[in-house]
Amino acid sequence: MKYIDYQERAQQGTFNFPIAFYHQTPHSPRYDMQYHWHTQYEIIRIISGTFQLKLEKSTMLCQAGDVIFITSGMLHGGTPHDCIYECILFDLQILLKNNHACSRIIRDIIDQKITVNTRLSETSETVPAIVHDLCHALSSKKTGYEFMVQGYLYHLLGTIIHEHLYEQAHQNIISAERISSVKNVLTFISDNYSNNISLDDLSRIAGMNPKYFCRYFRSLTGRTPIDYLNYYRIECASEMLSTKDITIREDCYLLRI
Repeated sequence: MKYIDYQERAQQGTFNFPIAFYHQTPHSPRYDMQYHWHTQYEIIRIISGTFQLKLEKSTMLCQAGDVIFITSGMLHGGTPHDCIYECILFDLQILLKNNHACSRIIRDIIDQKITVNTRLSETSETVPAIVHDLCHALSSKKTGYEFMVQGYLYHLLGTIIHEHLYEQAHQNIISAERISSVKNVLTFISDNYSNNISLDDLSRIAGMNPKYFCRYFRSLTGRTPIDYLNYYRIECASEMLSTKDITIREDCYLLRI
């Protein structure tokens, strides 16, 4: 089943508290994390097992105790193996306050002037404990937890700055443009998966010739564009069958499977 759409459009949390929490086990319907991106920031905490994380053009094997920080707009996905993990999606804007001492640093993170390290647990013993408490507050939702959650997020960001778990941003313009092109393709697939879509259509949206586009798309996602399109259709078909009163034949017709 889909973890979230290629570009997550659903509101995470509530309007006044835009923070969402997911506890994932092998029995969860959204256990596998398909390749996607979203405007929120994300923290992934590995509780047990291993998690093969795909980040744009790199791959890392995460293990129990690891804490991963996903920057807004970053393409990512992953395959869990006998894994229990937790995810927190949040809008960093919630921590911005007028005339606040922390606002400049938070704004630098939002504007991507500084890039937070992906594997925060690699060099910090403090971060895993903070994230553990953050997840506990979100899962228990005891009275006043909203204050505690924001406090833990400030504590986490303060630790990132104090322990220098970040880098000044230096992004290759060509690479950034290609990543943006793939995002456009994933958004198109999400919006038009029930229509006839050809490789030429997708490569044209990416602004690449079909042969190069196939190779580049596969290097990011592990699948060819058409394989990915068909897999996405199957995911949507499974979701429709479980949530709507339609037959398998109708489902396949609607999704052109």
